[in-house]
Amino acid sequence: MAEGITVRALFEKKRADWKLEILAGENGLDHQIASPETNFLGLALAGFFEYFPSNRLQILDLCESEFIKRHGVEKDIIEKIFSYEIPAVVVVKNIEVPRIIIDTAGSHDIPLLRTSMEPGWLITELSEYMEEALAPSVVKHGVLMNVLGMGVLILGKSSIGKSECALELVKRGHLLVADDIVEIKRRSGDILDGSGGELIRHHMEIRGIGIIDIKNLFGISSVMDTTKIELVVQLEEWQGEKEYERLGIDDRFLDILGLRIPEVTIPVKPGRNLAAIIEVASMNQRLKLRGYHTARELDRKLIEIMKERGSGGAV
Repeated sequence: MAEGITVRALFEKKRADWKLEILAGENGLDHQIASPETNFLGLALAGFFEYFPSNRLQILDLCESEFIKRHGVEKDIIEKIFSYEIPAVVVVKNIEVPRIIIDTAGSHDIPLLRTSMEPGWLITELSEYMEEALAPSVVKHGVLMNVLGMGVLILGKSSIGKSECALELVKRGHLLVADDIVEIKRRSGDILDGSGGELIRHHMEIRGIGIIDIKNLFGISSVMDTTKIELVVQLEEWQGEKEYERLGIDDRFLDILGLRIPEVTIPVKPGRNLAAIIEVASMNQRLKLRGYHTARELDRKLIEIMKERGSGGAV
C-alpha cells in the first residue's frame, strides 16, 4: 500500500473524540490508510467489485447491517471483501455487527472499529483529519508573516536579518506566524499553508536579546497560527557588482512542493527599510493577483507612445 497514516495512529488520536472501540482485527492496526476518502460497503455486499476502492476506509452503516440480517450475504462475498487489502472497516452509530463480519475481519486481520458517530459527521471529520495527515509537507528555515492579509515567507541565510525584519513588521501592525522553523503543507486546491511548530509557535529569536514571546509582548492580535503562502521574499547581502531587478517586468517563482510561488529578491545593506519594502512588495503582489501588473502596464504605455511617434514621423 502507499505510504499514509496507520490505523493505529488514527485510533489512538481519535479514540476519545469519536468514542472508538476495536471489535476485531487488532493485529492489523499497522495497516496504512493511503486515501482521505471513504467507501460504504453496500455495493460490495451486493457482489459488485468491479470498482471496489479497497485502499479506502470502509464504512458499515445501518442499511448494510440490516441488509445482512434480513437477506443474508453469501459467505464467499464476505470473504472476498476482506481478502482485499482494506485498511479498516468502521461501523457507525454503535450498531450491532453481524457475527460473520466480526469473525471474517478477525481471521483476515482487518481492523473492525465501531463509533457512536453518525456517518455524515464521521466522514467529514475523517476527511479533514486525513487531509491534514496525508498532505505533502516540507520544513523551511525562515520567517512567515501575514502582511496586509497576504502570507509572506521570508528566506535568507542565517544572520541576514529575517527576524529583525519580522519584528519591525509586527511593530507596524502585521502578524507573525512562524520564526526560524516554518512547516509548509500543500492542501487541495493548490494551496500552501504555513505554520510554526507547536512548541516554539509565536516565539522569535533576536540576537543580543534571546527568545521573545511575540503574543505576550504585543498581544494576541499580533500573531496567527497559519496562513496561505502567496509570496516569497529572499533576503541577500548587497553585492555591488550584481545587477538587481530594476523594472520587474518578468516575474520569478520559487517551487515549493510542486507549486510555483511568486518570489522577489531584496538586497540587504545598512539604511534600507526592509519592513517597508516587504509591505510594498506585498501590496504590489496583491495588485498582480487582481490583474494589474505595474511594470508591464508602464512598458505597454511606453511602446504605444513610441509607436505613435514612429508613425507620426513617417507621415
